[in-house]
Amino acid sequence: MSNNKRTIKSVLLGVWIRVLSVLIPFTFPAHLTTFLHRLRGVKVGKGSKINRTAQLDDSHPELIKIGRKVWVTSGVMILCHQRDISQYSVGVAVMDLPLKNKGVVIEDGAHIGIGAMIMPGVTIGKGAIIGAGAVVTSDIPAYSVAVGIPAKVIKTFE
Repeated sequence: MSNNKRTIKSVLLGVWIRVLSVLIPFTFPAHLTTFLHRLRGVKVGKGSKINRTAQLDDSHPELIKIGRKVWVTSGVMILCHQRDISQYSVGVAVMDLPLKNKGVVIEDGAHIGIGAMIMPGVTIGKGAIIGAGAVVTSDIPAYSVAVGIPAKVIKTFE
């Protein structure tokens, strides 16, 4: 387990992030929703929109970088943390394993389809399209279409 010491500042920041997360599903239009995600620490480029039902990591929203003119649609989930199972063994509770944190980058002009899940450490290339319900576990090249679980590139535009 990690020995992260919590400071008053880190606790207040965590409360702020979670309060905004509770408010976001009740916001509209997408410009307001996107603004609130920026207040949470998500880096969002000009012209990008985040749907109010998208869930962006509460633990480390500052590790999410969304480029310009990106559309994050309904029900999308973007995660920046997961359990480190490298030391997992019989008799160990998964909850006792440490978390590992990795950023997510969504480059300019990408489109994330309804209900897609973006896992920690992934980069989605410029102009890439992620299909509805896809689970993205590895990098997606620019101007590609990726679908499925796990997401696989089915088409690349030249």
